[in-house]
Amino acid sequence: MAESPRLEHFALRSTDKLRYADTDRQGHVNNAVFATLFETGRVDLLYDESKPLREPGTAFVIARLAIDFHAEIIWPGAIDIGTRVGKLGRSSIGLEQALFQNGCCVAQAESVLVLMNEATRKSHPLSPQAIDCLARFMRSQGGASQS
Repeated sequence: MAESPRLEHFALRSTDKLRYADTDRQGHVNNAVFATLFETGRVDLLYDESKPLREPGTAFVIARLAIDFHAEIIWPGAIDIGTRVGKLGRSSIGLEQALFQNGCCVAQAESVLVLMNEATRKSHPLSPQAIDCLARFMRSQGGASQS
């Protein structure tokens, strides 16, 4: 991801509450919690029952997660999570995400998720319906996604 994004650049927006237990010795939110916050956004996209993206007997597995930390997160408060689809493959989804506290981008992540057949443990093609649904969350040419 290039420049610092804004929340409105993301088609899917989620919010998560920070917990006191998320803090570390320095008094800010521990860096491991950033991955959990990004997971909230991924789960909101992948497991929304109103738009099923997987068939029975399949599951999404994370194959890659890269996080760039830009600033600390301070407790208490909430975090806004922006999620958009960067790439679609035959059986994979490339996601771009960002975390925001008080409107400031504090971290960005790129992840790759693969749809897996639970019986064979091999990749499974995304259905045409899933691809159509995910396409609505693609990053637009200008950098901002449409809601």
